[in-house]
Amino acid sequence: MPRAGYFISVEGIDGCGKTTQIRLLVERLAAMGLPTLLAQEPGGTAIGRRIRSVLLDARNHGIEPMTELLLFFASRAQNVAEVIRPALDAGQVVVCDRFTDASVAYQGYGRGLGSAAVQQLSEVACGDLQPDLTLWLDIEPAAALARVGERESGRSAGRDRMESEALEFFLRVRDGYAQMHADQPQRIRRVVAEGSVSEVFGRVLAAALPALSERGLVARSD
Repeated sequence: MPRAGYFISVEGIDGCGKTTQIRLLVERLAAMGLPTLLAQEPGGTAIGRRIRSVLLDARNHGIEPMTELLLFFASRAQNVAEVIRPALDAGQVVVCDRFTDASVAYQGYGRGLGSAAVQQLSEVACGDLQPDLTLWLDIEPAAALARVGERESGRSAGRDRMESEALEFFLRVRDGYAQMHADQPQRIRRVVAEGSVSEVFGRVLAAALPALSERGLVARSD
C-alpha cells in the first residue's frame, strides 16, 4: 500500500543553494494548498540538533569516518521516528534537507566507506523508508566552494567542519551523487544549480511538479 504522504528530499554538495531552494519549494507547495513539512538533516529534533552541533563543529576534526556516519544515522533515526514518519502517515508532503543519499555521497564516496556500509545502516535506522522523489542540485564543486567563501564573509562563525573540506573531497561527493542519479534516474532528478535563484527554482519546479501530479497531489500543468 502506498503511504498517505509524499516524501521529497533535496540533495547536493555544500554551497549548491539547497537552503534557498528548499524554502522556496516549501512556500510554493504550501501556497498550492498542500500540507507541507520541512525536515532537516542532521538535526530536525532536539536530540538531532545536539548531534548536529558535534558533527559540524570545526574543532572536532578528529572524528573518524565511521563515527561520523554513525552520528548522522543516529540523528536520522530520531528524525524518522519523531518527525518524518508521523508526517507521512498524516498525509503531509515532507521536504527533507538531505537524507540517506547524503550519507552515501559524503561518507560512502567522500570518506571512502563505500555505499554498502551506508545502506546496511539505513536499513537498521530507517527501515524501508526512502524518498519518493530526490532533487539533486548539481553544481561544479569549485563554484560551490566559492559560494561558501562568499557566505563565510557574512557570518562570524566561519566555515563548519564539513564546509572546511578540500576540493578533492567534494569532487568525490559529487561523483557519488552522479552515480546514484545514474542508478536511479526515476527517483533522483538532476537539477542544474548554476544561474540565478529564480532560474534554479524554475528547474526545481519542473522536476517536482510532474512527480507530484503523477501521485494526484497537484493538477497537471498541461
